[in-house]
Amino acid sequence: MGFEPPQRLVRALGETYGEAAAAEWLGELPELARDTLDDAGLVAERVMAPGGRSSLVVLVPEAVVKIAPGFARPDLERDALAHWNGWGAARLLGETGNGGLVLERLHPEVSLRSLPEAKALLEAAGTVRKLWVEPPAGHGFESVAGRTGRQAEAMGPYRTDTEAGELVAAALAAREELVAGASETLLLHGQFRQGKVLAGDRAPWLAVGPEPLVGERAYDLARLVRDRVEDLVAASAGASAARRRVNKLADALEIDRERLRGWTLFRAVESAIRSLTAGRPADAELLLEFAGWL
Repeated sequence: MGFEPPQRLVRALGETYGEAAAAEWLGELPELARDTLDDAGLVAERVMAPGGRSSLVVLVPEAVVKIAPGFARPDLERDALAHWNGWGAARLLGETGNGGLVLERLHPEVSLRSLPEAKALLEAAGTVRKLWVEPPAGHGFESVAGRTGRQAEAMGPYRTDTEAGELVAAALAAREELVAGASETLLLHGQFRQGKVLAGDRAPWLAVGPEPLVGERAYDLARLVRDRVEDLVAASAGASAARRRVNKLADALEIDRERLRGWTLFRAVESAIRSLTAGRPADAELLLEFAGWL
């Protein structure tokens, strides 16, 4: 079979890691995918579409194979999944000779986004709680301070932007205060949201696709707060609903409301700036409107 990369993967790799690096790896991907499966003795059923944003996801009998470029650090995902060992997340079944990950097969067509919002948030909270454990000794995971520090540098030039400048300044100030007052160093999923939680067989819901790092729980929960942001923005009471969501999730998971609000602000504005840089102004506008409510 062919191993044509889904457009979401092509776009995301280019935006995140640069067009040149992405194009080089994508050009090698069909042969790489064939070699990966042949070496592991696995037969492809189909490529998942729209699939992931940093890897080609191939369904094989009773498992899934993820093939990612080295610059996306699949080794960190491997280490996090191995540490969780199936607790709240898809189980790591093995690794191919060239770094592909063989994972427990879930039901990719059924994520928490298929549930009504209130139920989805409840199940998401129960799932992410399981992932917040002490990281393994000698781990190589990045810290929240390190990751957001690089992001803050990229946001800096937008302080003077006529539309986004005020929110950028507020987000950067919030980050400074949050990093200075951080007191937790737990293993985090890194990109936790409803679409990253799939239906399973041995457990109702399991997380997939971590971009793991270590730090405080409020950072990890912040991306979940803005799930279905397009629905929030379209609603007449979107602003109050967003603030209630912050409070409800913070209280349910025993997290300080202001720290969750601050990280939600920073992550929403940072995503908006990346959207602007990538030429997606409509996405940026949604995120900035959401951030303004916080």
